[in-house]
Amino acid sequence: MAKDKEKSFLLFSSSFSYREVKPSSLLRRFRFAVFVVLCYVLWLRLLFFTFPPESYSSSEHSVAGGHRHRRLSRSLDTCHPDIAPFYIHSIHPRFNAALMQRCLARPASCDVCPHVGHRGLGRPLLRLPLRADDVVGTSWYATHPLAAEMLFHHRAERHPCRTTDPSAALLFYVPFYAGLHAAANFRQKNHTRGDALAVDLAAHLSSLPSFRRHGGRDHFLTLGNASWNFMRSAAYPDLGANRLLLLPEVANMTVLTVERHPWEGHNQFGIPYPSYFHPRTTAEVAEWQAELRRFRRKHLLAFVGGLRSDEDKGSVRSTIMNQCWKSNRCILVDCEAARHECGDPDRVLDVMRGAEFCLQPPGESFTRRSTFDAVLAGCIPVFFSEHAAYTQYEWYLPGRPEDWSVLFERDQWDRVEEELARIPRAEVERMRETVLGLIPRLTYAHPDANPSELGFHDAVDVALVGLTKRIRASLQKGGLKAM
Repeated sequence: MAKDKEKSFLLFSSSFSYREVKPSSLLRRFRFAVFVVLCYVLWLRLLFFTFPPESYSSSEHSVAGGHRHRRLSRSLDTCHPDIAPFYIHSIHPRFNAALMQRCLARPASCDVCPHVGHRGLGRPLLRLPLRADDVVGTSWYATHPLAAEMLFHHRAERHPCRTTDPSAALLFYVPFYAGLHAAANFRQKNHTRGDALAVDLAAHLSSLPSFRRHGGRDHFLTLGNASWNFMRSAAYPDLGANRLLLLPEVANMTVLTVERHPWEGHNQFGIPYPSYFHPRTTAEVAEWQAELRRFRRKHLLAFVGGLRSDEDKGSVRSTIMNQCWKSNRCILVDCEAARHECGDPDRVLDVMRGAEFCLQPPGESFTRRSTFDAVLAGCIPVFFSEHAAYTQYEWYLPGRPEDWSVLFERDQWDRVEEELARIPRAEVERMRETVLGLIPRLTYAHPDANPSELGFHDAVDVALVGLTKRIRASLQKGGLKAM
């Protein structure tokens, strides 16, 4: 037996010696294992920031959790008297939640899709050194400019003026993500297919007793895209993704959009493009405003943007960009040459915080998200068309445009710096204070914000106040009973 054991040990030793791994091979395997672990950690980090568990919800799918949210919000605050009770329609998920899910599953399908995580807020903006509560408690996000309809919906779900009883509501909200649908289907050449979802929604609304009661005049929807994207007609078959706003069922509804049609938008009202700040408390807003007051502005003017192909828009942009390139008082971020900088929220805000005035020439249309970035940075907006803001956001802006902004006529475009330099310093400071005062009402508060700690009307509240006034007046004018 001793000999057998010795023989077995020798065989084992021989086998071990034969299979012994060289040190270089072990090092390679170790490096590969470390690489795999790092990739897994990075993947988990991407999964959390881009596809969080709360990335989507709909009125139907959030009923169970929604009751908990509604009880919480009601215990924290009561409905403001200027805002009427509103009801959120429970529509099929294909009109909202499914659109968001499809975006999350196929982030390359459109420009908006990679940024719809965290209920439309987008990727959290974190500062180093990273603390444990930074992810959960942050109020800064890389929010896409076309995310307003999602932010409005999730903010409305926890709003203290929301009611689950349609008979107690004056306002009725239709949470259709029309802008997200348009962005994902903008290349659809078949008009019937492109219009199908909007047509189905209109048919569904017309079947509801609450909609038929007042012909839809007490209903509203929000659009995260310019209104002309939803006004495709036979006269302009190549303009717009669909004809949602031209459907008879929508004609009496109130439409909240980031850009209204200046001449045909009789039922359209502008709401702000979302920027990067989504405060949870009044203290956060006050702290940011105080920081802006302390910040030293080294430049007279700034422009973040690029040239456009349209001849008229390109002319104003090329004119101001040429002036910026020649001046040491202007800071320019050319989005054609430095596209990555224009997509970096920190870079955009740093540039705007360093200037007294921020130039806002027309973009792909009259309006720009950059206007709201400028306000967030305490930078006085400079416009080149009245339709860039004054005819758009009447519920949000002061009655006197000169109190917070500058408008240049065409004959002033070639001497922008000269004209701005003439404005007295005291006037500049007064205008900036007005701009800083606009920050709360032009900001979309965080969906999880405690109503009792907000202490101000954000962009959603301001819209609800305007809707309340409009719909009450509309119902009274029609001889119909209003709450």
